[in-house]
Amino acid sequence: MLLSLDNVTKMYAQRLIFMGASVKVEEGDRIGLVGANGAGKSTLLNVLEGSLAFEEGERAAKAGLTLGFLKQDSGVDSNRSILEEMREVFRPLLDAQAKSKQVSDLMQGYTDHSDPEYQKLADTFAQLQTYFETNEGYQIDIKIQTVLNGMGFGSKDLSTPCGTLSGGEKTRLALAKLLLGGPELLMLDEPTNHLDFATLQWLEEYLQGYRGAIVVVSHDRYFLDKICNKIWEVANLRVTAYKGNYTKYQKTREMVYERQLKEYRMQQQNIAKLTDFIARNKVRASTAALAHSREKELERLEIIKQPPKPLHPVHMAFRYEQEPVKDILHVKGLCLYAGGDPAGRALCKDIDFDLMRGEKVALVGPNGVGKSTFLKSILRGLKPEHTPRSGEGRILWGRNVKVSYFEQGELGLHGYKTVLEELWDRYPQTYEQDLRNILGSLHFSGEAIQKRVDMLSGGEKARLKFAIMMYEAGNVLILDEPTNHLDISTKEVLDHALMEYQGTILAVSHDRYLLNRMPTRMVEMLPDGLYSYPGNYEQYLEQKQKHLASEQREEIRQKEEKAAEKEQNEYYRSKKQRAQQAARKHRLQELEQEISDVELSISRAQESFSDPEISSDYQKTAQVCAELEEMRARLNILMEEWAELAE
Repeated sequence: MLLSLDNVTKMYAQRLIFMGASVKVEEGDRIGLVGANGAGKSTLLNVLEGSLAFEEGERAAKAGLTLGFLKQDSGVDSNRSILEEMREVFRPLLDAQAKSKQVSDLMQGYTDHSDPEYQKLADTFAQLQTYFETNEGYQIDIKIQTVLNGMGFGSKDLSTPCGTLSGGEKTRLALAKLLLGGPELLMLDEPTNHLDFATLQWLEEYLQGYRGAIVVVSHDRYFLDKICNKIWEVANLRVTAYKGNYTKYQKTREMVYERQLKEYRMQQQNIAKLTDFIARNKVRASTAALAHSREKELERLEIIKQPPKPLHPVHMAFRYEQEPVKDILHVKGLCLYAGGDPAGRALCKDIDFDLMRGEKVALVGPNGVGKSTFLKSILRGLKPEHTPRSGEGRILWGRNVKVSYFEQGELGLHGYKTVLEELWDRYPQTYEQDLRNILGSLHFSGEAIQKRVDMLSGGEKARLKFAIMMYEAGNVLILDEPTNHLDISTKEVLDHALMEYQGTILAVSHDRYLLNRMPTRMVEMLPDGLYSYPGNYEQYLEQKQKHLASEQREEIRQKEEKAAEKEQNEYYRSKKQRAQQAARKHRLQELEQEISDVELSISRAQESFSDPEISSDYQKTAQVCAELEEMRARLNILMEEWAELAE
């Protein structure tokens, strides 16, 4: 056991946050902490850390427990560079390395190694080196680079001052620093904020192999599914533990609720029967004793409380009246530019895209590639006065298309209006009670509907937009990050509403849990255009992996072909070289024999001068001299050729 809470109760300003919380963190635990916004998840993390006092109960931790805590506002030292900030994690090792260098320099000043002072220094040096090597000191820079690459800093200049980073980058760097520290217990409050798909996938894989225990608060349901083996739910002033990941927790929670509800109803029926029996038989002398016995039985009964229903805080349903044509949208040769200005930086070019009736398409891609710009560009095509700009391409919408658009942030809303006015001004012919009913289903009731729009939270603004969309009754929903600012339970309701919707959907989202449930097609946007994949997010990943594997196989095949061609060329070249070498050797042998023969002939010709028959005959002497000249010339030629081949 690393850490535990026993019957802990926590209050804030006389408001009860949770009571009777009894939980344990064991080695190897991967715990996801879930609950509605304001339920007390971050409070529970602070109580677990020990930085926040509580009213009742006990907290116990393993002696010497190392604990790392990433809070939502975690940051880094602005005065250090990225590399300096990361190396601070290994400060004890770096100090040991620096000290061992100092000790080594001192040892150089001793010539007598038997000197006691030298021996003392040598022992200190050995201890420092052992500590440094045992704790993988030589791997520091490799570890830093691995984590920074995974957290999206691979292309960043590591000498960049932390103070110049964006808020999201500072949070990511704080998480990277925490991961490098490798504490026994890692506590993370919303670690997936500001992370793209690639970084999320790397973080999930890293945490799956993490040696310590993890407690994490996250609204990313896919992330909770990937890494968690336990879920703690903070709801109804209680902390309840469930085994398994988020999806299993959902199913288990529903099963537990149904079982508890069944037990409650059965007991209520039994109580009603006992109460009725007592009332009818208590006044009769003949049955009074029996009624008294039933009263005792009723008094001994341990009353089962009605279980709180798992919260689905809002209700959503998207409907439409008019059916559009089959071909909803046709886009050809569209080019996107930063700020929508063709003179600006090109984001994505040569976009061809078709959307068919009934399709539910998710648009994904790297940040900044132009996904939101694409949505705005195609929406401009709905306006009759819109004329495609030069190089923008064609945007054609089908007949009877009615689009309902969910835009990010506060766009599309009027901050000076109240919640009720925002909806009523759009649909002035609607009865006020009908508007109140739909707002109430999205948890705007009482004074909440008189709240100014600019005073709403991000989640409240999102819910107001959904109320508008429910009234618009569009047969095509265009959604730009619809789950941002929503708590998990509201996301669940939205998921269900989108899955039940019979119309057409085009959505940009980073919510991988939604992307795994809603789409019938995934479309990836890259700078050179769109790439379509049938199915949901996981099927898209599988197809991408297969495509990547196919590309790698093709690359390997091409390399193997080049290698084989090179080897074949080298074989032919070496074969030719061997033939040339053999011919050269053979020719050298021939030359040596010819040279020997010519030298022998020259020697014999010279000896012939001593023959009186030749020396006394002028003509014969002249003939021998001529032959000698020819043989000497022939010998020179043979010797030159031999010298060239012999080099």
